Formats: sequence, C-alpha cells, structure tokens
Amino acid sequence: MDAYNTYQTPLASRYASKEMAHLFSSAKRFSTWRQLWLNLAIAEKELGLPVSDDAISQMKANLELTPEQFDIAAQEEKKRRHDVMAHVHTFGQVAPAAAGIIHLGATSCYVTDNADLIFLRTGLTYLIQSLSVLISRLSAFAAQYRDLPTLGFTHFQPAQLTTVGKRATLWIQELLWDLRNLQRARDDIGFRGVKGTTGTQASFLALFDGDHEKVAALDKRVTELSGFKYAYPVTSQTYSRKIDIDVLAPLASLGATAHKIATDIRLLANLKEIEEPFESTQIGSSAMAYKRNPMRSERVCSLSRHLMVLHQNALMTSSVQWFERTLDDSANRRITLPEAFLTGDIILSTLQNISEGLVVYPKVIARRISQELPFMATENIIMAIVKQGGDRQEAHEKIRVLSHEAGHQVKQLGLENDLIERVKKDPYFDPIKDQLDQLLDPASFIGRAPEQVDAFLRDWVNPALDNAESKEAVAKSVKVELSV
Repeated sequence: MDAYNTYQTPLASRYASKEMAHLFSSAKRFSTWRQLWLNLAIAEKELGLPVSDDAISQMKANLELTPEQFDIAAQEEKKRRHDVMAHVHTFGQVAPAAAGIIHLGATSCYVTDNADLIFLRTGLTYLIQSLSVLISRLSAFAAQYRDLPTLGFTHFQPAQLTTVGKRATLWIQELLWDLRNLQRARDDIGFRGVKGTTGTQASFLALFDGDHEKVAALDKRVTELSGFKYAYPVTSQTYSRKIDIDVLAPLASLGATAHKIATDIRLLANLKEIEEPFESTQIGSSAMAYKRNPMRSERVCSLSRHLMVLHQNALMTSSVQWFERTLDDSANRRITLPEAFLTGDIILSTLQNISEGLVVYPKVIARRISQELPFMATENIIMAIVKQGGDRQEAHEKIRVLSHEAGHQVKQLGLENDLIERVKKDPYFDPIKDQLDQLLDPASFIGRAPEQVDAFLRDWVNPALDNAESKEAVAKSVKVELSV
C-alpha cells in the first residue's frame, strides 16, 4: 500500500519502458558507483598502490546492492548528510578488505558525474534504437500509401494534392535528423575520469609521490575500464554542465518533431481521413459514447511539450556554475536528466504504437478530394480548351463565373461542389467534355510524389538504418502494447 500513499512519477509508474526506468533507478545508480570504485581500485593496483587481491575480489562480488544494504545506506545518509560517503561506508561493510581503499584519492563527483555520463550514453543508445524502429515502421506506411492521392493543406486550407505516403516522408525526414542528432550527441560523450576536487588531480599526484605520468596513466586506465574512448582533457570538480545542454538539445528537438507528427494525426482524425489505433473496448468519452478521441497522439503532444521545456533547465544550470562548481545543479539535474530520457522513451514508444495501427480511410479521402478538385482542375480545363483552339481569356471568364456559382452552392447553401456538372451543361466546353474524366483524375495532380517516396526511402532511409545497431533494433522489435 505504501506505493499508493506516496507520489510516484507517472513517467516511470505509468508509461516508460522497463529498460529506461531501470537505467535511472537507485539500484542501477549505486551499482554503477560500485563499479566505478572497482575500476579505480583496479587501476590504482596496476599502477603500484597497495590494493590487495582480496579487496578487488570482494568488490567484484558485491556490485549489486541488497535491500538490506539500501536500508543501511539510507540510515548512513541521514546521519552523514552525504550520499556518496553513505555508500562508501555501506560498500565497505560487504567488502571489508576494500574498506580502506574505496574512493581512494577521489572526490564525490568521481562516481556521481562519471555515472551520469554512463547513463546519458546508455539512455541515448536506448532512444536511438527506439527511433530506428519508429522510422522503420513509418517507412513501411509511406511505402504502402506512396501513391494514394490526398488533399494537401497549406495554412490548413485546401491546396494541391499530395499522397498519404509523401506526407509521411515529411515526418520521417525530421526523425532522420533526430536520429543523426542523437547519434552525434552519444558519440561525442566523454568521461570525466579521475580529476580530483577541483580538477587538478592534486590528490592523485600525492598518492603517486609526484609521478605525473602515473596520474595520467590512471586517468586513462579508469576511462578504458569504464568503456569510454576518451576523458575530457580538463574539468572542474564536475564535468562541464554544457554537456547536459548538448545531450538534452537533440531530445528537445525530437520533442518538436513528435509534436508536429502527433498534431498532424490529430487533425487528420478530425477530418476522418486517418485514425490512430482504437481498441474495440476503448472508451473515447465518459459522456459521448460515439467519440474516438486521438488520446495517444494527444499524449505525445503533451509529453513533447514537457520534453522541449526540460532543455531550458540544462541551459540555466550550466550558466550559473560558478568557478569550479556550485551545488545548485544537483537537485535540478536529479529531476531533469531522468525525466528527459523517460519522456523521450515514452514519446517514441507511443508513436511506434500509433504507427503500427494507423487506419487510413481512402473513401473519405477521395470524397474530400472530389469536393475540392474541381476548383483545382480549372487551369487544366482552360489549357484543354486552348489546345482545342479556344481563347484563354474567354475560357478563364467562363470558368470564373461557374466557379463562383459552385462556390455559392458549397458555402451559402451547404450543398456539394457541382462545378463539373455546370461545365458539362455549358455548350462552350463541348470540345473537351470527353476529356473531363482524365482532367479530373486525382493521380494526375500528385506530381512526382510516388517517385519521391521511393527515392527517399531508397536513398535516405535505408542508408540511415543500414548499420548493425539499427538493424538489430528493428529485427528484435515487437509490436508495442501500451499499458494505458
């Protein structure tokens, strides 16, 4: 019952994947601290400091915390008001041979900041994999509907035709840019390494009796043991909080993309042209039983706004880090960084669920085209008349008058667009009446949209997903089932 009596973030309890929720859990955080302490001890031993084999063995055997150890750490933190020292003490209890060398020469940010960098890199990997799957799903949708004509909109007013598949490529292209940005951010992340209290490595220089080469070797070796290719060449007590800006920026940009996609789907749902999945037992409204609300897309928009705003926290936090550090970043980052990744994770899984169940209504789309296409076809009709020897200005005036009459039927009387019927009844257009069906074929108004879809998928999407990581993610992916 305790879980029901205290606030829990819905990001973890309601929406996020198990993998992302675990990444930012206490269990993962503190076991990562222990691994970092182990890496430091191994490197210090290799470079000649008195670290016993028993110390290394006991640390290796106790990297995961038991419930009892969590309780001990909580009691210690309450007493010491210092989370890192509480966990140093707790680790030492289960690895007594290492108690005297755990955290040797290090400052708290050795574990807190290096762990955060590990989480940022891993979290980006999860998002990259999820995004690859989403792009794959939407690409299949684009290919399926590559040549299905649909009314285009500019200013949300009827414009020239496009295709359902071509519209989807606009979504995918932005997601490809997000994929690129996430990959760049992940691949650029370095390690804080072992830099000491103000980044000067003074404590480690003292440990190694002034041997600068060994201190440099220690930094390099711990970096390697922790799985990073390089460490930031200089740091203060912390790694620069500008790194958080660089990581959250592509997440915020992904939020903007997701919001645009979900908004398009919400608008199309209103037009009854395309709908997101809707289960047979799903209730759209507690009062209006007929409703089919696009709640998944609405959720994406809601969370996307949250994700975009979180980037501002990183900007402001970085800007106020005085000199070698202040602690006013800590509480903010404990909230901002996990929430950004959990929110990004939820947005991608929800969009994947939507993409896997999008329902297209071709007859509704065709009906809307039929209401607008006669007006769009007027230029084609004029050109056909001219080809038969008619006068362009005269034809234009004839079409203009008939168009206004048809517009009156639609706007003032609420009737159907009867422009073509008026054209058929007017003797002036007798020379081209046998061409009207061809002139009004929607397929003749979509330009190169189908070919653009084919080329885009072939030349841009396929190469972007043609790597081991994306291929494995797509191959292992399963249909997303949302819990709520």
